[in-house]
Amino acid sequence: MYHSQNDSKVMKMNLKALLVDDEINILRNLQTVIPWEKHDIEVVALASNGVKALEMVQEHQPDLILSDIRMPLMDGIALLEQVNKLERDIQVILLTGFQEFEYARSALKYGAKDYILKPINYEELEAVVERVAFDIREKRKAELDEQKRWSRVRHLAYEKFLFDILLDYTNVTTRHFFEDENSLEETEFTLLLIDLDNYSQLSRSWNEKERKLKNFAVRNVLQDALEPYELLYSVLQTREGEWCVLIRHQRETPFNLGTARGWSDALQLAVKQHVKLTVSLGIYPKHMSVLQLADAYKKLQRALQLSPNVEQILLLEEVNPGRNEWNNSMWELVEEIVSSLKRRDKAQMEQTFEKLNQSLRVISEHSYVRVEQILHFLVLHLIREMREINIMSDEEERGLWSNLERSVGVKDLLATIHQLIQDCMNAGMNRKPSELLMVNAKEYIAKNLSNDFGVEEIADHLGISCSYFSLLFKQHFGETFLENLTRQRIELAKSLLRMSDKSITQIGKQVGYAERRYFTRVFYKFTGMTPSEYREQITNA
Repeated sequence: MYHSQNDSKVMKMNLKALLVDDEINILRNLQTVIPWEKHDIEVVALASNGVKALEMVQEHQPDLILSDIRMPLMDGIALLEQVNKLERDIQVILLTGFQEFEYARSALKYGAKDYILKPINYEELEAVVERVAFDIREKRKAELDEQKRWSRVRHLAYEKFLFDILLDYTNVTTRHFFEDENSLEETEFTLLLIDLDNYSQLSRSWNEKERKLKNFAVRNVLQDALEPYELLYSVLQTREGEWCVLIRHQRETPFNLGTARGWSDALQLAVKQHVKLTVSLGIYPKHMSVLQLADAYKKLQRALQLSPNVEQILLLEEVNPGRNEWNNSMWELVEEIVSSLKRRDKAQMEQTFEKLNQSLRVISEHSYVRVEQILHFLVLHLIREMREINIMSDEEERGLWSNLERSVGVKDLLATIHQLIQDCMNAGMNRKPSELLMVNAKEYIAKNLSNDFGVEEIADHLGISCSYFSLLFKQHFGETFLENLTRQRIELAKSLLRMSDKSITQIGKQVGYAERRYFTRVFYKFTGMTPSEYREQITNA
């Protein structure tokens, strides 16, 4: 979770100053004449020479040092050199007599921020201190903004990885180049699945813009609802009207059903209060590793979709175990129909629909009502999946609902569904082919390698949903969008390291990594060496 900071507070951050001079009277004047508090600066220590000053630097870590040049044991220039070796962001202002004027000017080359001639003009010195303090704060604010921006980029990359895992678009062995010290092997998850009650029927009254706004609103509410619990969690929209909440835990943390129900209650209540809609939740009854997420998600989705209740909190093990085997086989057939539609594989779709038809005939001999429930589920599931792949227009959907309302009995329902699938398959054949979409995606990535962008931007550019884009991308390129983007960025970085004399930081920014440390980590996990080591290896080859 990320929270914005107040910029005015950042700009008014307190700074620490160290004053260094071997003349005690000058030290006292520096401490009392300059209105340090007015500039939100605290004088944390005084020192009479460079040796003592270095001790104070280690102890107090000042932001600003005001130092005389001529001092015993270690003069101001030597102090400046030692401070630079510490690689800390400390600004140094030097005080110098006229006879050391040229010496002080040369110190600017070694990183001194400014110098003041003695006898000291305290008004001039205060103006210099104020300017240097402003520069320090501006730099710190820029660094903080950059850290927050890249923290968000890493967070989005992590969520994209989890999204691909949930939908089974990738596997853990290809994983991430962005995981922090707590590795996936040490992480487990609580999985909650949220489904908007009666979503397919509700959305009939919403146009595309309204549907997007409703989905956006629900996701934001879900994102905020768990903040009071101070959890590490991600809210992922897996399709329209459906979200997964993944809550991270250290490995072997005991699963607490009461706690999970409390989180579920909070999520339900927040959506009802703020969006005026109701949701049902599925709880997976134990913590799981990242390897188990895709299977757990499918099981929860099936359980929620096949349950007739609304505004419920369903624990997966509460589902009748006797139906699990049947549910799994039926689900696989339904999923294969959807998959055939996405692939535009008409022959496979027809074959699978016939298998479904045969299965329904067998079930109808035992429970006619159960067949109607299955068909009802099939309709709702197909509608939502067709929306995800942008294969059915609003007009076509209205026509479908009109036909369904006129259908009487299982035979009519089957005929209506079959006609729907045929119409969508034919319409899909005439729309923009997936190959062209992926050509456009490849061009978009190539043009934006150095920019911050994610799957949302590229899917929006192509006019399709994020989940459909992720599926097409994996099918077309054999790797996920994140894997492809990272690989291209690192390959470009390797070329730049070989062919240019730009710094590591400059090259990182050119390939989309504004933070050097993050770029180095990604490069190392991809190649097994740091950018500096790679450049040295190429140079010595």
